[in-house]
Amino acid sequence: MSTTSSDEPKAPYPEEQEGLGRQELPLAEDELEPAPDGGLRAWLVALGAGSIFFCCMGFSNTFGTFTQYYLTHQLSDRSPDDVAWIGSLSAFLQFFVGMVGGPMFDRYGTKVLHPAAVVYIFGVMMLSLCKTYWQIMLVQGVLMGGTMGFLQFPAMASVSQYFDKKRAAAFGVAISGSSVGGIIMPIAVSKMLNSSSLGFGWTVRIMGFLMLPFMAFALVVVKPRLPPWTTSFWIPSAFRDGKYDFIILSTFFVFIGMFMPIIFLPTYAVTRGMDPTLAGYLPAILNGASTFGRIIPGVLADKYGRLNTYALGSVITSIVIFCMNSTMNNAAIIVYAAVFGFTSGTIISGATVSITGCASDPRNVGTYTGMGLALGAVGALIGPPIDGAFVKHYVGFFEATMFSGAMCLFGGFVVLLAKYASPQGLFSKS
Repeated sequence: MSTTSSDEPKAPYPEEQEGLGRQELPLAEDELEPAPDGGLRAWLVALGAGSIFFCCMGFSNTFGTFTQYYLTHQLSDRSPDDVAWIGSLSAFLQFFVGMVGGPMFDRYGTKVLHPAAVVYIFGVMMLSLCKTYWQIMLVQGVLMGGTMGFLQFPAMASVSQYFDKKRAAAFGVAISGSSVGGIIMPIAVSKMLNSSSLGFGWTVRIMGFLMLPFMAFALVVVKPRLPPWTTSFWIPSAFRDGKYDFIILSTFFVFIGMFMPIIFLPTYAVTRGMDPTLAGYLPAILNGASTFGRIIPGVLADKYGRLNTYALGSVITSIVIFCMNSTMNNAAIIVYAAVFGFTSGTIISGATVSITGCASDPRNVGTYTGMGLALGAVGALIGPPIDGAFVKHYVGFFEATMFSGAMCLFGGFVVLLAKYASPQGLFSKS
């Protein structure tokens, strides 16, 4: 029998002593059941997360098609860097807001997803009414970009609760939803914008109606496995881990470089003589190849190391970016889109699963992921406008591709520092 009085105050957790994290603990960490790593319920969560990525990043991945259209239609009076700010702000906010969206999911579970889904569909419908630069910036850049942070990060946190050893593969399945959406949506958008009489308004509205059943399915199946867990929105103690810091730094530089072809490849293709409708299909080709680039490396990462796969993917992607300006005809550009899609597919999923591996407590995965990708996404905010400024100043894409490739290459090498800072060491399968 214990001799400790029930009225005697218990020693706080280390994080509570420092005022950095846990505020209430429903279950001790050693009382948590291990992740199932499979089964119908777990894979339904992964598919539901994939549906969210289909609607969010799938539509976001069509921005290259929209960029080419904006520059020749309602935003023809704007420069490439002005238009790039719309896409870069949206990409930045979907990660930065995740710093709040992840912990909100830890606290409130699916209560975060439902209002965010409604607001996101509302934003798509409002975009169909936009005519001016600032209207498009506020809706597509701010409203839709910010709302994605309350959808995608809870989806990733939910998947991480159901998978441990197979987490990289599950993340590959979930994030591949963005690739599937990136195949269907650019083709539909380009066809309706460039080869029909529907116009911009009805094109965007039809995409909104397409998203409805996928979003509804996600709201039904994506649920947390663990009980509500109150954490702070910021855990400064995470930054004492050198591995975590270097992964974030790597993501920052990789994000600066990788968005160049994603946003500007259709515009570049038109300058090489490609028909605008066919150029609008390039994001679909890119994202189609990216589906395999997310799933296959995801499976390999569980076997050969998550950081190893992420670093290799970043370096190879940088080489592909360097080669963009050397593609001179339709066939070469189409092949290039497929190759870039495959190699870059490892980056988002690779960075995400690498960051989740830094959280020792699975209940803090949402916060770790939100903080890490929020800081890394600053690169996504500044990269495309810098590329657009290069294009405008030099009236060409060579300088932009050299800059973007160099940033992505440097980010890949920084991953090696993350491996060096990890307990497993530089030559491990980490």
